[in-house]
Amino acid sequence: MSAQEKVAEIVKSNDVVLFMKGNPMFPQCGFSARATGILQQCGVKFAHVNVLADPDVREAVKAYSAWPTIPQLFIKGEFVGGSDIMMEMYESGELQKLISAS
Repeated sequence: MSAQEKVAEIVKSNDVVLFMKGNPMFPQCGFSARATGILQQCGVKFAHVNVLADPDVREAVKAYSAWPTIPQLFIKGEFVGGSDIMMEMYESGELQKLISAS
């Protein structure tokens, strides 16, 4: 399975998935820490993928979403955005609505 196929499978098989640096218990960058915190504040269970563990997946998710940075959030197979977009959506209540619909 190619890295691109692996990313597609992960996105399709999880309602909420965060591609991040590190893991929710030990994020490896501030943006991943913020994204994890936002999802935890929403009270949602989410899958995560540590892109530092697999450079091929790190590049494949960027190509898959056509978004150049990590973290990346997908809900119900759709790319939502990175931590800045997540924060804007959280502050407006839009992220909570999107999550509750999943």
